[in-house]
Amino acid sequence: LLQVLHLLGPKTEADLEKKPKVKRRGSDMGTETKSLLEQLRGEALKFHKPGENYKTEGYVVTPNTMALLKQHLAITGGQVRTRFPPEPNGILHIGHAKAINFNFGYAKANGGVCFLRYDDTNPEKEEEKYFTAIREMVEWLGYQPYAVTHASDYFDQLYTWALELIRRGQAYVCHQKVEEIKGHNPPPSPWRDRPVEESLLLFEDMRKGKFGEGEATLRMKLVMEDGKMDPVAYRVKFTPHHRTGDKWCIYPTYDYTHCLCDSIEHITHSLCTKEFQARRSSYFWLCNALDVYCPVQWEYGRLNLLYTVVSKRKIIRLVETGAVRDWDDPRLFTLTALRRRGFPPEAINNFCARVGVTVAQATMEPHLLEACAREVLNEQAPRAMAVLEPLKVTITNFPAPKALEVLVPNFPADENRGFHKVPFHQTVYIEETDFREEADKGYKRLAPGQPVGLRHTGYIITVQNDVNGRVIELEVTCTKSDVAEKPKAFIHWVSVPLACEVRLYERLFLHKNPEDPSEVPGGFLSDLNPDSLRVVHNALVDSSVHSARPFDKFQFERLGYFSVDPDSEEGKMVFNRTVTLKEDPGKA
Repeated sequence: LLQVLHLLGPKTEADLEKKPKVKRRGSDMGTETKSLLEQLRGEALKFHKPGENYKTEGYVVTPNTMALLKQHLAITGGQVRTRFPPEPNGILHIGHAKAINFNFGYAKANGGVCFLRYDDTNPEKEEEKYFTAIREMVEWLGYQPYAVTHASDYFDQLYTWALELIRRGQAYVCHQKVEEIKGHNPPPSPWRDRPVEESLLLFEDMRKGKFGEGEATLRMKLVMEDGKMDPVAYRVKFTPHHRTGDKWCIYPTYDYTHCLCDSIEHITHSLCTKEFQARRSSYFWLCNALDVYCPVQWEYGRLNLLYTVVSKRKIIRLVETGAVRDWDDPRLFTLTALRRRGFPPEAINNFCARVGVTVAQATMEPHLLEACAREVLNEQAPRAMAVLEPLKVTITNFPAPKALEVLVPNFPADENRGFHKVPFHQTVYIEETDFREEADKGYKRLAPGQPVGLRHTGYIITVQNDVNGRVIELEVTCTKSDVAEKPKAFIHWVSVPLACEVRLYERLFLHKNPEDPSEVPGGFLSDLNPDSLRVVHNALVDSSVHSARPFDKFQFERLGYFSVDPDSEEGKMVFNRTVTLKEDPGKA
């Protein structure tokens, strides 16, 4: 089976950094996403066709298989059906982006549909905010679910099937403790051969709440690939469910629920990450034990990133300790955090496409994702000017009695995409770092005796006043650029600006693998980068951005790509730096 899936697309980091040959402005998905659809549509994925499940190696054919497949085709019309089945107990992260692209993308590439199905069988860990956030992220990435369903939609049917499984002698009520069952090489259950009628009565007692949590489980009679014997199908939990309330005090497990929900929804291709390969036998076994339609499970490699953690438990620890603000802190790699930082969804989809559909787990560098963001933002983010560390400059011979208006192209490489107006007054602000008292070799910006041009104005400025010590204000004269010698550099500036706060982000962790004890003996909390966030409180931005809304994106000329943060309020905008204009060579 592993030979069926093999690497598609780029296989090296050098390939991953290659830019796409074609850019299509205005499409709902990036060019690289189209490439992913081509990958999923291609000959290399030798998946079975709908209704031909039996042609898959390892698929178990029963006397009723062909009749069930015929009935399945009558219901689906031969349509490809996939599903994305997250557990609503946390926020989706970058690894889920690959799963979303794979499941929705495979259906889209083959004219099919994809369900969004919440695996809501652990009520004590699930919250409504996670349900909402998951759907938002799926749609943010550009996908619309064919239907939004829940495992809890099928609780009645699943319970009926559990009774039937007992009647068929394929399940029994067990009283072994959880630690016994989960231990290494657990002993066989002494209740494995319990009479059917006895198990039926005890299972009914479980449903009625006559057993405490951990006192009884329903177990299936099979041995899985990893040697795990008799996986649990139902356990007792006295936690109200967010959708079914107090109706149930027994809840099905993943091993029991997943394949049966796939069967109910007539999924044709159950696509999951490779760690579920050890559950494939239980997937086939359970459908066949109940004599219901059996889909086919296919596994693919997970997508991981270096310099981060994505475990829900560890992100909660980061929030609790104050290392990050919440699940959407822009230093994390949850999808809500990436959106808040300003990553376009097309960039994330492009990144997944470049990683390709692989069997092996892919562990990538963050700078490869950042490269995808630059490519998309270069096409999408209009230009503006901002100054992070302002130095006041007064033009003593300003050529007009009041402010002028300067036209700035939104996209300098394509002026057909429009202009915006920026006021140009006798008082402007430049970056402190764009001035030096002495111009040493290689320095091309403003210094006494070394003029610079002000971008988009057509003027060159020259320092007039004597400077000594830390300069807090400059006096300059200006000259039209068409009558002066061309300066060595043109710098950005702002005039009549808006005050803003700018948040500059770096990696949250110092080491590539903060969870690896050999790299970080003290644990991931000891590996936090003290410089992962720098807040610039008194930055200035040109007035062209005054009507921007949260998540609007801009390229601040010479500084990088920035996104409006939801913390913005009237009179004080807040911007997050998404990525710099160029990659820091130290990160590569």
